[in-house]
Amino acid sequence: MTQLHSNCFTSLSKLPTNDYAEIALILGDQLNASHSWYHQKSKRRLFVMFEMRQETDYCRHHIQKVVGFFAAMRNFASALAKAGHNVLYLTLDHSDNKQSLTDNLAAVAKHCNSKEILLQQPDEYRLDKQFDEWQAPDSCSLTWHDSEHFLTERNVLNQWFGDKDNYLMEHFYRRVRKQTGYLMEDGKPVGGKWNYDKENRKSLKASAELPEPLLFAHDVSALVELLEQEGVDTFGHIDPNNFIWPVQRSEAKQLLSYFTEHLLSRFGDYQDAMLEGHWALYHARISFALNTKMLSPKQVVEAALSAWQANPDDISLNQIEGFIRQIIGWREFVRAIYWHFMPAYADSNFLEHERPLPDFYWTGKTQMNCLQHSITQSLDYAYAHHIQRLMVTGNFALLAGCAPDAVDAWYLGVYIDAIEWVELPNTRAMSQFADGGKLATKPYVSSGSYINKMSNYCKSCHYDVQTKVGDGACPFNLLYWHFIDRHQQRFANNSRMALILSQWRKRDESEKKEIREQAESFLANLGNSPQQD
Repeated sequence: MTQLHSNCFTSLSKLPTNDYAEIALILGDQLNASHSWYHQKSKRRLFVMFEMRQETDYCRHHIQKVVGFFAAMRNFASALAKAGHNVLYLTLDHSDNKQSLTDNLAAVAKHCNSKEILLQQPDEYRLDKQFDEWQAPDSCSLTWHDSEHFLTERNVLNQWFGDKDNYLMEHFYRRVRKQTGYLMEDGKPVGGKWNYDKENRKSLKASAELPEPLLFAHDVSALVELLEQEGVDTFGHIDPNNFIWPVQRSEAKQLLSYFTEHLLSRFGDYQDAMLEGHWALYHARISFALNTKMLSPKQVVEAALSAWQANPDDISLNQIEGFIRQIIGWREFVRAIYWHFMPAYADSNFLEHERPLPDFYWTGKTQMNCLQHSITQSLDYAYAHHIQRLMVTGNFALLAGCAPDAVDAWYLGVYIDAIEWVELPNTRAMSQFADGGKLATKPYVSSGSYINKMSNYCKSCHYDVQTKVGDGACPFNLLYWHFIDRHQQRFANNSRMALILSQWRKRDESEKKEIREQAESFLANLGNSPQQD
């Protein structure tokens, strides 16, 4: 459903009264139906939602991302209106729409003679800054509310660990476990260990029988036509008659239930696996629902825990711990990192990388099968799981020396779940090591051997993963050692890089020279172009 409920007001002139004392703004990633705002109805409060060029144009988005957000927003507005709340929803093409968040708020406040504007704390720095710089109408006061979604506060790193140059996710994760009591027993971790990550690195065989992903089938052709009509510049692919992502709370809950019932029992084992021809595997694919707040982390964790407690023989401890770590550990941690280090974080470039992204990031046309598969999947579904993002597309961009700004823009645009607070730390820091170690203690780089271990991509590749240098050598093998060579001085004092640096320095000089020359020739012929299909 992309049409708004008949109870929604769709223009200022259609409001039955221009006297609303309170205006409450709902952003596209604030679709939290459980928020305390909605516990009571008020004739004097008007909820407002806007589709805006400000949001479609701050980066070039995958078409499924824009459509997904707009469809979910329309469904949320319709549900509120149907429940008896006053809702004004301005579509992208409406003449009342100023295409700016603050300009729209000012216009509505003036029209409605409002005295107060209610805001939920935004999750992106750019919106925080926009509100800070905004001169609200003199007659209006701004009242801030929590989004009532996250388990921790924005400034939690400073609260818990003080102002530091870097932080460890494991320390953060354990603190959240203690705070919430999840997987805790008598003050200690259930099973005696905090982390079962080493048990969660199994690969899948091509012959494996895998469950089919739960997909939805929405007709979003009206939204696709709207974007085309308004000239919104997007990339990627979409089937307008068969949009597969959840766009309302009931569907998000259905997707979560499907995961806990059919996928959680193997999630931990295979969360790092990659398999050609299978894009979903055992992953929950609830990140879009979580990041729009259709689901809450508490809801997700407690649903998974309930499934584990009901089926302890089927769902082992490493499966449940691996999943919960992603939600209460990693997700909350990257948000805390984002708010602690912004805005300078967005400009960090520790390795001084400047190369443009190769054009195949927008086409998938490359002879490297792992990249071809992961990128094509991203263009087709606006989705890739964390190892495809980190150790295939991210790993290549880092080894090739691509500019963090370009890498950020691609990741922020291509994935349906990408909002800057979660994308930026994962990309610029975890993937590209551009922050110099504020989040991760070493760069996440690998040769082709890791990709070969965790996937079947290499078996049908143009290049030979076993060949380290020379004709047919896997580019990841060449670029890995080229990266180590380029940055050996930067990593000289990094204890986690000591072994690999030692291995490089012991190599024969003629072999080093051959690797350098072949890697540089490969990079010189990558081919770069504007961000176009």
